[in-house]
Amino acid sequence: MTAFALMLILEGLMPFLGPQAWRSTFRRLIEFSDGQLRFIGLSSMLIGLLLIALMRG
Repeated sequence: MTAFALMLILEGLMPFLGPQAWRSTFRRLIEFSDGQLRFIGLSSMLIGLLLIALMRG
């Protein structure tokens, strides 16, 4: 539950601090192909797993 709450806080920072930049980023993301979006998702998951492994080790 703590991890979920932290994710919500981090996800909310960008629209709160820079709504124009956040909107612009999403406009660009819409133009990505499915493969590009999958690569971004996979990269994000792997970085998260690496960070968890480093924090536990």
